[in-house]
Amino acid sequence: MVNPTRGVLYPARLPEFHRLPAPAAATELVAWFWIPEWDIERGRSSRQEIVAYPALNLVVDADAVTLSGATTRMTHRDLRGRGWAVGALLRPAAVAALIDDPSVLVDGERVLGESTAEVAELRGALVAAMGSGDGHRDRAVAAFARWLGERVGPVGDPARQANALMDVLMGEGAALTPEEAAARLAVSVRTLQRMTHRHVGLSPAAMIRRRRLQEAAVRVREHPDIDLASIAAELGYADHAHLTRDFQAVLGIAPRAYRSESSR
Repeated sequence: MVNPTRGVLYPARLPEFHRLPAPAAATELVAWFWIPEWDIERGRSSRQEIVAYPALNLVVDADAVTLSGATTRMTHRDLRGRGWAVGALLRPAAVAALIDDPSVLVDGERVLGESTAEVAELRGALVAAMGSGDGHRDRAVAAFARWLGERVGPVGDPARQANALMDVLMGEGAALTPEEAAARLAVSVRTLQRMTHRHVGLSPAAMIRRRRLQEAAVRVREHPDIDLASIAAELGYADHAHLTRDFQAVLGIAPRAYRSESSR
């Protein structure tokens, strides 16, 4: 599993937060499950700022089941009171069972209506698991994985190829360009573009830019001794100026300012 705080801009501000691996039967459907739990003092809030993975998430909380699309900008959520959520970072093989065209959800989300018995069943199972005491997170993940497995059904070769594109674009040692990714998958760049549009809703280039920015944020935050030019070169940016422009365009803050702010 990748760095557990990658994508989280200010990990020190997080409430209790866990990333759990998918059970063996669901590894083709879910990259990992993530579970925040919070208890915020009355009258206060905690803002969580995220540069999310370029993938879809299925999120369950006490009130709803929500399918969130890939994002192209920083997002935030203000936590208040007491609560929890259980999210599944979906692999491409799971997406088609939940939405026909993921591009319509880019930078958006859709609450899945509980008029369908299976959606109500999922929320009910997770509400029960999260309120069940010690081991509640493992039970919630197991119930979520079972539900997804039943919803998606057997995973065929086309879905496995779609999963492979996610590994090539987002995994460790990921490709730096669409051309490199296409070569690794032994497909044309055009085919790669169709695959990412069909399973994520973004272009390969947009996915690569998002991953690079996530990695850059981690390095800027966690390695104050490494200069920004070195980080830019390591991640395939043309130069330090390109890294700075990416930061400011998406995060609204320059890398040096982010480094200073995240150390507080």
